[in-house]
Amino acid sequence: MFLKEFYAIQDGCVAISAAQASMFAKEVAHDFNPLHDEDAKRFCVPGDLLFSLVLEKYGLSRNMHFTFSGMVGHGVLLNFPDSDAERIDVTDNQGKTYLQIERSGEVTRDADLIETLIRDYVAFSGQNFPYVLVPLLAKEKVMFNIDRPLVIYESMTLNLSRLDFVKPKLEMLEPKMEVNGKRATAYLYFQIQANGEVVGSGFKKLAVSGFRDYEAEPMQAFVDEYLARKHGYLGELAAASA
Repeated sequence: MFLKEFYAIQDGCVAISAAQASMFAKEVAHDFNPLHDEDAKRFCVPGDLLFSLVLEKYGLSRNMHFTFSGMVGHGVLLNFPDSDAERIDVTDNQGKTYLQIERSGEVTRDADLIETLIRDYVAFSGQNFPYVLVPLLAKEKVMFNIDRPLVIYESMTLNLSRLDFVKPKLEMLEPKMEVNGKRATAYLYFQIQANGEVVGSGFKKLAVSGFRDYEAEPMQAFVDEYLARKHGYLGELAAASA
């Protein structure tokens, strides 16, 4: 599968370098969260890459729930156990759990279907900032610390009515945000369509912290800088491959 360039096998474990993780975030998900920059002080592997590796190894189940319980740093050796269980924990060699997977129902290992779903899901996910999160923050009149933005992927739930479909496309549904003091939880809902039919739905849950009162000008400046960095990187990438 296309994910091979984004990880390596070391001592029987999955190792993801900061360079590989950053490349996946920027070039596949178009996610420019500073936490995924190769040289970030608090660097972490994108949750979407871990999600993708799960589907590559275990297949796509009708019902899946992913809980991200730890930030994976550069070169952490991850154990993806060989298992047919309904619950699987992805851990490091010290036993720390980074990802919990719960699954049930029919399973498909159709590589084309899985790759199409991965690519469409992570593309959807990569658009969450600024196009979804910023309007939610403005509506709630709060914003994160733009000097130290912290938006964490907490969990993702996916439910499919069947698995015999092709060319799935994700469609954003109405998101919502629950604010509690200096932090909030954002729920980003979506449905999956194939051949004009809804074949599944799900939602991504994000934790956003470090809140202060919303200020339009600083937030817009942050968004402008983010988009300039994104478009500059993708423009150079397109020129290099032309």
